[in-house]
Amino acid sequence: MKIALLNHGCAKNLVDSELMLGILSQRGHEITLDENDAEIVVVNTCSFIHDAEKESVQAILRLVQEKKKVIVAGCLAQKYKDELKKAIPELAGMVGTSDIADIVEVVDKVSNGKRKDYIARISEKPDYIYPENIERQQITVGASSYIKIADGCNYHCGYCIIPQLRGEYHSRPLENIIEEAKGLVAKGVTEIDLIAQDTTGYGIDLYGKNSLPVLLEELDKIDGLGWIRVMYAYPTQMNDELIETIARLKKVAKYIDIPLQHSNSEILKAMRRPVMDYEELIKKIRDKIPDVAIRTAFIVGYPGETDEQFEELYNFVEKIKFDKMGVFEYSHEKNTASYDMQNQIPAKIKKARRNRLMALQKNISREINKKYIGKTIPCIVEGYTDDGLIIMRSEYDAPEIDGLVYAKSEKNVVPGDFENVLINNADYYDLFGKLV
Repeated sequence: MKIALLNHGCAKNLVDSELMLGILSQRGHEITLDENDAEIVVVNTCSFIHDAEKESVQAILRLVQEKKKVIVAGCLAQKYKDELKKAIPELAGMVGTSDIADIVEVVDKVSNGKRKDYIARISEKPDYIYPENIERQQITVGASSYIKIADGCNYHCGYCIIPQLRGEYHSRPLENIIEEAKGLVAKGVTEIDLIAQDTTGYGIDLYGKNSLPVLLEELDKIDGLGWIRVMYAYPTQMNDELIETIARLKKVAKYIDIPLQHSNSEILKAMRRPVMDYEELIKKIRDKIPDVAIRTAFIVGYPGETDEQFEELYNFVEKIKFDKMGVFEYSHEKNTASYDMQNQIPAKIKKARRNRLMALQKNISREINKKYIGKTIPCIVEGYTDDGLIIMRSEYDAPEIDGLVYAKSEKNVVPGDFENVLINNADYYDLFGKLV
């Protein structure tokens, strides 16, 4: 019986999907990337915000209507295990966030059972431990690949349900991460992107201290690896040792992804986020890492956010001029600390605030991009456009979320190659040039 998998949500979910495929493949199941050719479809779901839940549910309903045996995995199953089964009784099974190793048992019973049979493996208290003995079966193989270095979270931000869905923070052993990275490089991967709920907390639980600098040192030694990128940094963990390590190591991308969420101290306090001088932190990073690109993310419309507090955030963004920025409207999620807060902000105001910030950032981004015109920068090859342009990415752009570099050349290149590009044009998010 052929099995397909649909992945929804973040890069961390993508790794879980690839692990489930690896487990199923290891046990002899036939995997297909074409859901139309499969009898069983595993849908790995996201439940971070309402829009993500809606997207996952729509996919599930469509597959049920197509008479597929649908197994729901991940965050939606963990969060709504009882409600989901009642709402969609046709479901064949469910697997929780920390139960992905049980996917084989669930698939076996679903494939051998009758349509009305149902099996769920969902731990009451999730505690995600990475299944180290499994080789991921990658859904997409290209120039870059994610490595999950930890999962779970010990922070309890007011808007976030992740600790309830993933459990406490667990780091992976350093030697296992290095082994996985070497295996990916042997397959042709030239960029490794490190991910976790908080990458900068890596190793505290295992080694008694922040060990991301040590991990970066070891990854930097791998022959054939071009770039190492750190995603999802936490402000209080961006200490001098880590900043110095990123600045010093040649292979570590000079790119910091550090979601700050807001700038106003009262809102940060209400969000249960660190209240600190973010302007000073950004200045320190820029001073110690020349030519660094900094990405951040903000939430607008958090309960109680006043016009004045939003204006403070707007002025902060205008002053700091982040290289990359995402803005999210606050999502009113059950089981979060903010759900029952007073002074919920109307949707119309949240949308208007997001639009204002993104319009500001759009112009900032274009001004930053224009500074690259006339410069030659190294880029990693991603592929080709239909009309023959080479699709590339600079050191200052993370996969899937940031801009691209489009280059002309008669030279044949393959994904994963590094080429120097002379930039001759720029728009709001992308750069254009030619290979030199």
